[in-house]
Amino acid sequence: MSTRNFGVIGLAVMGENLALNVESRGFPIAVYNRTSATTETFMEERAQGKDVKAAYSIEEFVKTLERPRQILVMVKAGKPVDAVIEQLKPYLEAGDLIIDGGNSLYNDTERRTQELEAVGLGFMGMGVSGGEEGALNGPSLMPGGTKDAYHKVEPILTKIAAQVDDGPCVTFIGPGGSGHYVKMVHNGIEYGDMQLIAEAYDLLKNALGLNNQQLYKIFSEWNTTDELNSFLIEITADIFKYKEPGTDDYLLDFILDSAGQKGTGRWTVVSSLELGVPIPTIYAAVNARVISSYKEERINAAKELGNATKSYDGDVDSFVNKVRDALYCSKMCSYAQGMALMAAASKEFNYNLNLSEIARIWKGGCIIRAGFLDKIKHAFLENPQLPNLLLAPEFKQTILDRQESWRDVLSVSNRLGISVPAFSASLDYFDAYRRDRLPQNLTQAQRDYFGAHTYERVDKPRNEFFHAEWTGSN
Repeated sequence: MSTRNFGVIGLAVMGENLALNVESRGFPIAVYNRTSATTETFMEERAQGKDVKAAYSIEEFVKTLERPRQILVMVKAGKPVDAVIEQLKPYLEAGDLIIDGGNSLYNDTERRTQELEAVGLGFMGMGVSGGEEGALNGPSLMPGGTKDAYHKVEPILTKIAAQVDDGPCVTFIGPGGSGHYVKMVHNGIEYGDMQLIAEAYDLLKNALGLNNQQLYKIFSEWNTTDELNSFLIEITADIFKYKEPGTDDYLLDFILDSAGQKGTGRWTVVSSLELGVPIPTIYAAVNARVISSYKEERINAAKELGNATKSYDGDVDSFVNKVRDALYCSKMCSYAQGMALMAAASKEFNYNLNLSEIARIWKGGCIIRAGFLDKIKHAFLENPQLPNLLLAPEFKQTILDRQESWRDVLSVSNRLGISVPAFSASLDYFDAYRRDRLPQNLTQAQRDYFGAHTYERVDKPRNEFFHAEWTGSN
C-alpha cells in the first residue's frame, strides 16, 4: 500500500469520524491509537474497505506518512497532548506538521508552537466544532499557527469542512494559539446559548405548564424564524419529542438536572476577567451549571426554604411570544459578548482576528450555527472596528423593539420565583452598556477614601487623577 497523505492519532469518536471524513474526500490516511484493541476494532468495523492504514507503534505510524508529514492529534487536552508530541518528535523531520484538534487551552498551544518551531517542526492548534456528526460530515474548523503551516494542510481542511453558500467553514484564524482561543470563545457563546434555551424551557414548562408535545411545536416554529433558526433550537425540538424506546415516556423528564462541563466555558470567563471584558451572560451560564451540580443541597434547600415556583395566570400565547423575544435579545447579547472578547484578545495577543470571517465559518458545521450569523458576518464586514454587535444596524432596532417583552419576562420570572440568570445578566448588560453614567463614581470615591486609589473627574481631561482627604473638614 502506498504512503499516506495524512495521519490521525487518537481513535475516540471524534478522531474516528475526522479520519473517515478525510478518507472520504480522497486522501489516503494512516491511524494510530495508544490502545491497539481500539485500532483493531476501528479497522474491522468502520474502516473496513476504506483507504486506511493502521499502525501499532508511533514509529510505524510516522514511517507510513509521506513527507512533509501532516499529523492530526485527537487526544484529551493537557498532558496527553504533550505526551504524544514527545513520542512523535524523535521520528519527525524538519517541515513536518502536528495539528492539535482537541480543546486545548490556548496558552498551551502558544507554548507548543514556540517549542516545536524552534526545532524546525510545524504546529497548529485547531478548534473543531460540530460534535460527532460534524466531524464525520463537515465541521467548522478554526486553525491557528503560521500561515505556512496552514497552507500545507489547507487543501485537506477546505475539503473536510462544512460547506455553506459562501465557502468552506474554515479559514486561517491567526498566529500561535488563536485557533484554540476562538474555539474557546465559541464554546463560551455555546454555554450562553444553551443556558438561555434552558431558561426559556423552564418558563414555558413550569410557569405555563406546557407539556413536551406543546414545547416541541413551539420550538419547531421558532426554528423557522429568522431570529431563532439555529442548530441548538432544532435539536431542542427533537429532544422534546423523543420517547424512550418501547414506552410512552419522554426521556427528557428522566434526565437528572445536573449539567457537566469540560472547562472551555470556565476558561472563557477567566480570560474575560484577565482582559477586562464583560461577558455576564456567559458567566451566568457557567455559574448555572455549577449550581446545578449541587443537587442534594438543592433538594434539602427546597424542603427548608420552600420551592417558590408559581404558575402564570396571564395570556399564554402572548407570554410565549414574549419569551421568544427575550430569548432572541439575550442570544444577541451572548454573541455580542463573545465577539467583544475576541476583539480584545486580538489586540492583546496580536492575533489580527477577522471577526467577519469567524462569523462566516460558524454558519455551518458548528454547534452555534444559526441563521443570524450571516447578519453578524455582514455587520463586521461593513465595519471591522464595530465596538459592539449591539450597535450594528442589523440588530440595534430589532432589540430596541423587543425590549419591553424582554423586561416583562424578567418581571414575571422574578414574581413566580423562577431563576433566569442568563436572561437577567443579558438585560443587565444591555442596560449598563447603553447608560452614559453608572454609579461607579461612588465606587471610585470609596476606593479613594479607604485606599487612596485616586479618581478622575468629569470636568477634567481623562487620565488626570486626583485624591481627596475625605476625613478632613469641609
